[in-house]
Amino acid sequence: MEMVLQIVLLILGFIALIKGADLFVDGSSSIAAIFKVPSVIIGLTIVAMGTSAPELAVSTSAAINGSNEIALSNVVGSNLFNLLVVLGVCAVIKPVPIEDAIKKRDYPLNIITTVLLFVALGVGMISAVDFAKVRMSDNVSTVSRWIGICLLVIFIAYIIFLVCSALKNKTEGEAVKQMSPLKSVMFILIGIALIVAGGHFVVESAKYIAAALGMSETLIGLTVVALGTSLPELVTSIVAARKGENGLAVGNVVGSNIFNLLLILGVSATIHPIAVNFASMVDFAILIVASILVYIFALTKKINRIEGVAMILFYVATVIFAALR
Repeated sequence: MEMVLQIVLLILGFIALIKGADLFVDGSSSIAAIFKVPSVIIGLTIVAMGTSAPELAVSTSAAINGSNEIALSNVVGSNLFNLLVVLGVCAVIKPVPIEDAIKKRDYPLNIITTVLLFVALGVGMISAVDFAKVRMSDNVSTVSRWIGICLLVIFIAYIIFLVCSALKNKTEGEAVKQMSPLKSVMFILIGIALIVAGGHFVVESAKYIAAALGMSETLIGLTVVALGTSLPELVTSIVAARKGENGLAVGNVVGSNIFNLLLILGVSATIHPIAVNFASMVDFAILIVASILVYIFALTKKINRIEGVAMILFYVATVIFAALR
């Protein structure tokens, strides 16, 4: 009976996510047009913050409860899912053009911070680990409070830079349906509420079902929880891409990944230092490879359908590898 209830909650969560994403995109697009702000900036900030809310809630809760493996693997898994599946699916639906600002500013920041964090964790691992005897489940490094604080400082500086950039580069307004300011804000707030509630139901139900099947905490965090908390990004970006809002779709993905790495991991580590096992270091390395691969695709005028399929297949291979190990 409990399993049936969890499946029902899972379906209701999906419905809430889809409707919430639709309202959220409409409200955000309208705000961009009203205030003459490029939709890519809205995607990198408001939309990214809203769709990252489930990750923030899950990872913070996991850190407080000491479930560090879920806190870290949720961030890594979500970023992999966003890059490979969300952008990949959008590209399969319709080739996705990447704006110059994303290619020159935001995406490089995402790659650099990921690499720097990996190096910081790797320094501690190299000095403390016997690689001949290490197992995937062994803790080999730590995301300390100082690292968490540094991530938060970088995040705050990034947001300030984006706001200043938006104020300097106002546009003539996006060619989208424009609603009244009050209605636009209501759409955004209702959309966020539905996204967060839907994400919560999906994650909790999926965790229950996965645990009943005997999956490990790291695997649950990397796959089920990461997929569940990334559903808002997936649904929001697909809806945005179908409506021709490519700035929102791509900005949402890149912005969410930056939020996950800097804000969510920063907050989680500041609350409670996060132990990093060897499996998570391997996943970090895969994330770096995936980030560079997608960036290479993005350097062309747009990510086409074939590249989108390749990205999705890369993700499937990653999940299979994680399950087999």
